[in-house]
Order: sequence, then C-alpha cells, then structure tokens
Amino acid sequence: MPSKVHDLDALLDTAVQGIGGVQRPGQVEMVHAVADAIAKHEHLLVQAGTGTGKSLAYLIPAVVHAFTTGRPTVVATATLTLQAQIVDFDMPRLARAIAPILGRQPTYALVKGRRNYLCKHKISGGFPAEDEGSLLSLGAVDSDASWLGAEVVRLRSWAGQTQSGDRDELLPGVSERAWRQVSVAAHECLGQKCPMVTECFVEQARAGAKDVDVVVTNHAFMAIDSFEGRQMLPEHDLLIVDEGHELVDRVTSTITDELTVPMIAGAAKRAGRLAPTDQVTDASEFLAAIVDEMPEGRLNGIPDSLSLALARVRDSARAVQTELKPASPEDNDGARQVARAAIDEIFENAERMLEERELDVAWVSKDPRRGSVLKVAPMSVAMLMRDKIFGERTVVMTSATLELGGTFDAVAGTLGLRGEGAPTWRGLDVGSPFDYPRQAMAYVAKHLPAPGRDGMATETLDEIEELVRAAGGRTLGLFSSMRAAVAATEAMRERFGKAPGEAKAANTAGDRDGSSDGDERAGSDAGNDTERIEFICQGEDQTSTLVRQFAREPRTCLFGTLSLWQGVDVPGSSCQLVIIDRIPFPRPDDPLSSARAQAIARMGGNGFMAVSATHAALRLAQGAGRLVRRSDDRGVVAILDSRMMTARYAGFLQKSLPPFWPTIDREMVLAALRRLDETAAEPLPVHEPALRGVAGVVDAVPMGGEDEDDRPADDRPVAGDPPVAGSARTAVTQGHAWTTEQDTELREGVELGLTLDELADHLELEDDVIMARVKLFGLELSDSPKMAF
Repeated sequence: MPSKVHDLDALLDTAVQGIGGVQRPGQVEMVHAVADAIAKHEHLLVQAGTGTGKSLAYLIPAVVHAFTTGRPTVVATATLTLQAQIVDFDMPRLARAIAPILGRQPTYALVKGRRNYLCKHKISGGFPAEDEGSLLSLGAVDSDASWLGAEVVRLRSWAGQTQSGDRDELLPGVSERAWRQVSVAAHECLGQKCPMVTECFVEQARAGAKDVDVVVTNHAFMAIDSFEGRQMLPEHDLLIVDEGHELVDRVTSTITDELTVPMIAGAAKRAGRLAPTDQVTDASEFLAAIVDEMPEGRLNGIPDSLSLALARVRDSARAVQTELKPASPEDNDGARQVARAAIDEIFENAERMLEERELDVAWVSKDPRRGSVLKVAPMSVAMLMRDKIFGERTVVMTSATLELGGTFDAVAGTLGLRGEGAPTWRGLDVGSPFDYPRQAMAYVAKHLPAPGRDGMATETLDEIEELVRAAGGRTLGLFSSMRAAVAATEAMRERFGKAPGEAKAANTAGDRDGSSDGDERAGSDAGNDTERIEFICQGEDQTSTLVRQFAREPRTCLFGTLSLWQGVDVPGSSCQLVIIDRIPFPRPDDPLSSARAQAIARMGGNGFMAVSATHAALRLAQGAGRLVRRSDDRGVVAILDSRMMTARYAGFLQKSLPPFWPTIDREMVLAALRRLDETAAEPLPVHEPALRGVAGVVDAVPMGGEDEDDRPADDRPVAGDPPVAGSARTAVTQGHAWTTEQDTELREGVELGLTLDELADHLELEDDVIMARVKLFGLELSDSPKMAF
C-alpha cells in the first residue's frame, strides 16, 4: 500500500468522482482526522454539517483500515434510513469506484436484530402462533381472513421469494402485529438447536458479515453486543458511530426493563402448556391490585407493598423456570423456548427492580392499552459506555449536532469521556458547505399563544393551514407528541377536504367583520391549485415508505414525531417548509430527565439547562436540519412556539439552530413560500430500497429496472455546487458588471426580505448600485430590519 496520505487523497478523489459529487473542504479534513485517530488509537468526535459528505469521509478510512489489518470496521447508525443509504447506495458506489486502486472491491454487510428478519422455522409452524386462531395455519389464512390474515398471506408469499428475509425489503410494509407472526425475538430463538439453522436468514447474515470489510448495524445491536458479550458482531478494533447524538438514548433504551400485568399473565399462559403456572397468575393479580392504585410517576424507593408483590412475581417465576428446563437439549422445541424466554424475562425484571441499584430509576406509567407499567432504567450510562464501548477499540463518533454551546464537553460527558480515568479523545467541527442565511428563513410565530396542555390551539391550527397553503404542500410537520401529530393531520384533512376557505370560515363563525385577508389568500391559493394537498401521518405505514411518498409527491405533507426529527432526508422541492409545533422539551414528569436534573442540581449545577434545555436544543437543531439538504434547497423553518422569543432560555435555543435568516414577519414568510411554490422545480428522483442478499445489496437499481448507465447522476442526497455564472458579465448597471450569480443572490435576498443595508453588506456593493439593479428588475425591498436572534 502507498502512504496513507496519498491513499486517502486518491481514494477520496476517485470516490467523489465516482458518485458524481464534489469534494468539500470539511470532507477532506474529516477523512484525514479519522485516519489520524485510527493511527493514534484515539477516540474522535466529529461534528459535520449536512452536505459535508461525512459518509464517504469515514467509509474510506474504514475500508483502508480493513484492508490493512484484515479486520472489519463496524459502522453503527441510529436510524434504518441511514443504514439503508449506506448499504444500498454509498457502499456499492464507493466499492465500484475505488476497486481499481485497491485491487478488489471492498465488501460490506448489514446486520440487525432477529426481530428484523423473517424466521423460516416459525413460518413453517415451529413456534406457537402469537395470536389466537393460529394465523400461520393454512386452514385459518385465506383471502377472507381479515386484514391481518391478508398481511400474513403476503408474508408467506414473500418468504418464498426474498433472499435476505429483511423486513425493510418488503414493500408496502405490514403491521407490527402481522410481522410478529413470522419473526422471533433473540431470547425466543432456538439458536444452533433450530432444525432450520442452516437456512436461517439471521445466521446467514452474521456468517457473511465475518468476511467483509465493513459491517453496518444499529446502535442498539452494537450496544447489546458490547454489553452482553454475545459475539453477534465479528471481532473488530474500529467502531464508527454515525448519528452519534442519539447513542446515549439508544443505549439507555436498550437496557430499560419493564413489567406489566398482561406481560406476566401472558408468560403464565405460554408456560402453562408445559408446567403449572397458577402461582404466576396469582402473583400477577396481586401485583395488579398494588400497582393499579399507584399514581403515575417516579418511585423514590420501592414501597413495601410493591416490594412484596415483586418478590412474589420473582419467586413464582423462579419455580416455573425449574419446571421448564428441558430433559435434554433436543427436547427444547419452539414452544418451550418461547415459554422459557417469557418466564425468564419477568424473573429478571422483577429481580432488578427489587435490587434498587444505585443508578437505577424506577417509575410507574399508565398505558391505555397495557394498563399500569413498571419501568426501570439507569439514570446515567456514561461509565458503562466508557468501559464497554470505548474500552478496547477506537471509536469515531460523528453527527451534525455534537457541539452544544460551542464545546463538545456536554456530549463527551454523557459518553463517559470526561472525568478521572477518561480515555483520550479529540473534538473536531468541520463545518457545513451551505450558505444558510441565503438559503433559508427561521420564522418564529411570536403572535401565537404559548403551547398548553389542552391540545393544539385553534390559532396554531390556523397558522399551520396558512403556511401549508402558501407552500402548496411541500411540508414536513415535526410534532412534540404523536397525539399532536395525529390531531394536526386530522384537522388539516378536514380543512383541506372542504372548498377553498370554507374550513377556516367555519372556525371563525360568529366573527362579525367577515373573512380576513388571510382567508381570502388561503382561498385564492387553494383555488389556484390544480391538485389537492394531501396529508399523511407517521404510523399509517412504515416510516421509510411514507418518506418516499412525501419525496415523490410535492402536494403532500408528512406529519409525525420523534424519528422524523432526525431520519428524514428529502432534498429538493418536495420539502420547502418544516413546521415545529413547540419547543421539544422532555416532559416535565419524565422520570429519567427529572432524576438527571435533580442529580445535577444537588452537585450545584443548573439541572434545567443541563438536561431539559440541552435536550430541546439538540432536537431543534436536528429538526431544523431537515430543511436544507443541498446547496440549492430553499425554504422556511416555522416554529409555532412563542417562547422561542420570550423565554429566558430563548437565546440558548436560538443559537442551537443552523444560522438561517431569522424573522417574526408572518406576511413576508407567507409571500416567500408562495414564490418558492410558484418557481419550484420538479421533485428529485426517489429510489426504492435495493434488493438485498444475506451479505449486502443484491440489486441497487430502483424498482422498475433502470440500466446503470441510465440512472441520474445525482441519485443520492448530496450537496451540489453553488450556481456558476454563465459568462463573466451579464449587464452593467450603475457602473458595476453584474454576474449571473450576483443577480441570483440579489433576487433571493429580496425574496427573503433583506433590507438595502443587508444586501449591500452581503454583496459588498454600494447602495445606489443595488437600488439601480432592484429597480431594473422591478423588485420591492423590505423596509423592516433583520431581527437578531
């Protein structure tokens, strides 16, 4: 191999050319920083803004490391969307591009938890059915067997065709209830004792991953592999964590345990076919009598009555565990394994709650479907992550949002990288290639009432309607709760399903001064639309399917919650408005957040700023980042929470946003959205998921089968170059020769509402030169000064 510097530069240049992109300074800096961290065995935190091309920046050193050492690199992401992008698009194209330099194509594989794969043994009847009626039996499943039966029929048919068994390959998706009929959890699997182990999709995927250069997985799977020592991932000494801002929450979720009465009763029912379980049933009823009377919220210690109930659950489960042990390994069939897994889980969870570990936080929540839920989770995972994730390997962590308040210290502290005994690490911000003030506006609806607990105010729904009508659809709605997202979706469907202006007129019935100017505009805009604006909501299909529909259809709005705040990558004209309904604080009664805040306060810190405000700042940065994905994207982020301007913590939150051009001028925002809608280009091509085999992509051609040479060059969201002037001079006005690029910036600045002083400062020209060009174009300047966030 040539020297590393030469390798990296040559490989990056070849890879970028291979995908039809352009090198970014931040990308070049990141490639070398990652390689340097690997060489020094030093952990690295890299903040890389959208459009930097960070996937290539870490994949190239990852491949070089694998080729040099013969050991794979593991790449862990938080979202399925990014996993799919890496496996279906980034790695195939990177591998083809750099193969001539390396001498062979780099190899890669996707590895996920068992629940993500179809289980052949279960679909052949080797496990008891999840639902009554044995949906997997041929007699029970036919064309008239309801929607659930129909989905299972689809799954059975797909099972005979798929090469990977990967749920993400199934289009359209199926409900979670149907998927449970054909999959098993890790603790239910028979492992090497399964009669179909040689045909198992999971085993094939993991076996294939042992011989590849890059293994792609998710945060939770990587964490379980690290904490439990199951050897689910191949041995490796380099871990790259993308979407690193999510790692702490994903790890915490992975080691959160719970108990419910239906869960205990279900375990007793599963085991009841093989062992007496009356005592488990009695214990569940005793627990129900205790926990149903307890208020929702954090438990400051386990009360004596609850301790007694938990002890009965634990002891009764232990007795059944003994009964369920098979006489020999051959006797452990699917039914027995499922029963043992269910009993083991309630035993282990009850025992953990009774232990009252120092850092564990326990609480009661009330679920409309499952009733009272007892939960326990660690208040901090910092030391666990220091030991298990950062201990014996080099870790590179990257995200667009790792630096809060101008430093990496806050994030590093949650990862266990600060304090006595912390490993060596380095923080690096490689910036963003985008011109945020020129490309987007950050609008705060200061006139709206502050959000309350009684649902969304009518004024807020009116604001959403006005914004969506002005944008002509093209809207991603990010809501603080699923209830709010569903309510907004239903309200908009009702309003936009009526004749133009009718919905709002109905809401303002009783007003004596007639329709407002806003009503007339809304009606006029809607009347000019040749297509109705449609609304889709997270949960109505798999999120990836909904995002593709949103990207394909510009007159569509996608509303949703948590995963949409970070997992949506829709460049181009389909997303020109991002609505954020309220500041995304954690709930005030969230047990973990409140416990963390109290612990910080006891040490003399500011618990609210360290926990709640930091959480909100991170979410806001991620949500606002959905808007600008390329250098030619334009649009508005609208925050419908007046506290962003009035609260004492507003300045901290404002600084967390990308440096968009800020405003509270509603009419200017509506006018800008209408102009963007009128001039919008056609949506960018949307690619369907690639067909996958057990060790990676089989066919990266979009569904429909284009030839590779016919694919559009820009088939992945990457930041393109800024527009280049077609000639050196376009016209001379007031003695200045204007370029095409300057004319574009002038028009866009006027559209964004920049004042004369701001335009003069941005273009570095005299006021009279700008005014002459503005008059020549017939444009109208704003006379309101720019608001400083």
